[in-house]
Amino acid sequence: MSYQVLARKWRPKTFREMAGQNHVLKALVNALDHDRLHHAYLFTGTRGVGKTTIARILAKCLNCEVGVSSEPCGQCHACVAINEGRFVDLLEVDAASRTKVEDTREILDNVQYTPSQGRYKVYLIDEVHMLSSSSFNALLKTLEEPPAHVKFLLATTDPQKLPATILSRCLQFNLKNLTAERIVEYLKTILEKEMVHYEEPSLWLLGRAADGSMRDALSLTDQAIAFGSGKLAEVDVRQMLGTIDHGSVYRLIEAFAASDGAALLAIVADLAEMGADFAGVVSELLVVLHRLAVAQTVAEGLDNSLGDRQRIIDLAATVTAEDVQFYYQMALAGRRDMGLAPDPRAGLEMLLLRMLAFKPQGVIDGPRQKLARAPSAAEAAAPVKKPLANKPELAVASSPAPTPRADDAAIVPASVEEAPSPTQPTQAEPVADTGRSDSLPPWEEQPAEPELLSAAVTPANPAPMNTPAETPVAEPQISQPAASEITAPAAAETPPIAAVSAEKISLAAFSEQIWREQFEKFALPGMLGSIASHCQLLEKTDSSLTFNIDAANAALLNDRHIERLGEMLSEYFAAKLQVSVHIAPTPTETPAAYRQRCLDERLVIAKDALIADPMVNKLIAEFDGVLDIESVQLVS
Repeated sequence: MSYQVLARKWRPKTFREMAGQNHVLKALVNALDHDRLHHAYLFTGTRGVGKTTIARILAKCLNCEVGVSSEPCGQCHACVAINEGRFVDLLEVDAASRTKVEDTREILDNVQYTPSQGRYKVYLIDEVHMLSSSSFNALLKTLEEPPAHVKFLLATTDPQKLPATILSRCLQFNLKNLTAERIVEYLKTILEKEMVHYEEPSLWLLGRAADGSMRDALSLTDQAIAFGSGKLAEVDVRQMLGTIDHGSVYRLIEAFAASDGAALLAIVADLAEMGADFAGVVSELLVVLHRLAVAQTVAEGLDNSLGDRQRIIDLAATVTAEDVQFYYQMALAGRRDMGLAPDPRAGLEMLLLRMLAFKPQGVIDGPRQKLARAPSAAEAAAPVKKPLANKPELAVASSPAPTPRADDAAIVPASVEEAPSPTQPTQAEPVADTGRSDSLPPWEEQPAEPELLSAAVTPANPAPMNTPAETPVAEPQISQPAASEITAPAAAETPPIAAVSAEKISLAAFSEQIWREQFEKFALPGMLGSIASHCQLLEKTDSSLTFNIDAANAALLNDRHIERLGEMLSEYFAAKLQVSVHIAPTPTETPAAYRQRCLDERLVIAKDALIADPMVNKLIAEFDGVLDIESVQLVS
């Protein structure tokens, strides 16, 4: 007896023998059992998922001599004839080879005749999308109103090519691709009945190579049995399929973890000796990286499909989750670019070296710590400042010193000695430049402030305090303003915006002014806070709050915002409040308008202070500068 391939020998003969597609089988079984049969069915899906098989079983159910049922007997003449492909009332049409309208009309001419042997005349049209437009038009009328004894079963892998008029006349069932788990389970059942020895990892290789198609899986199994002399071994199946041993991929991951570039290149050399497909190596690397991510994130979701669960768990402990995600993204981009490399091996090596070179190095120090350890080249090359001793001597006149502040320690030089008497000037120690510390980066320096000395600084030759004195000097100097002329920074004089106290507001004290000036205390988040800031408190009672919002700011307001505002204010005041918001003009300031007014006032104050600042004016005069006052902005 001649050998029959597994795909034909083990084609399911009943719905119970089907692997998967339960969503389709349930609908068909219920329709058969409750006698709710449609006249046209359309089965769609990729190759080898069971479209034609389901159509033949349905034809068997319709024509079984025992009766229309979801479980045909399999013993009667109709069931046996359909199984053997010789039932005269099951007309299978290959639309790919009979696309002309004449072929369709020839088929339709026989529709009017009653079945010869069975209960129904069933037309099974495979790859129906290949019919021409004229053929579809010829089929429309019959497909819409066929005789009672005719059923149409259509199958296609490309339903997008079918006219909408055909789709609307059929019940459409989309068959899904089968999972690798389902395919492996079915292969185990068949191989046990065929008494073929197998290694489970080899079945997973076949299941994944089938890409969702059971027929492809059975065909590959046939090929693998022949390749392995009657048995299925993982090594043989890998060699047949040309897939890469995951052991090499595991070694690549270990080399990444150890940052060992030499080991990476050595592994690539070993793969080249085995004649590996380098694009396939990248694909297998992506598979392993995916399993590593699953092991690190959802460990219970990691299967043992390849018998490597423990190995994956061990590898997951050697690399960080960030590294795994980085490697995966790099490998995806690398696989796309492999075809652009002049040599596949060179493309793989460059990908691996790139992944190693750009590997994240843990937590990166912030710029402050990093730059504080390494001074810039400009700082290293800057000339050392000469001490001020070579400058004209300065004398400190004794005067009552104000009480020093804690932050003045960094401003007042510690080397300045107290003068013995108001009339006897003494020579002061060189005054160091304490405005910045050379050991700190620029962003950590103290803000530039005028030096507030405890005594007025005068030239070496004493002069009356009310009369400015000048001392001849060898080079031009910018005289320092007296301490009485120096003012604090303007920003310090600017009042803050609505200083919010830490005390919680009671409902009895709540008012329109408090709502406007202490709006931030209610901590309304996101879009709700933005909308509420444009609301004006109109009325308050012990159980309700009424707000107004103008139409310009009410575009995004909805019932959910009002409900949420009521919930948050009720929670804040610890009282059940009914909040209503009316779209009406707001004659007084809203929280948003109040805040904007405060910001505008602060900006005006800051500009005025900057214009009046003596240091700024001195710099402008000395360097012929221009103050761009319009560029001044508030930073907080």
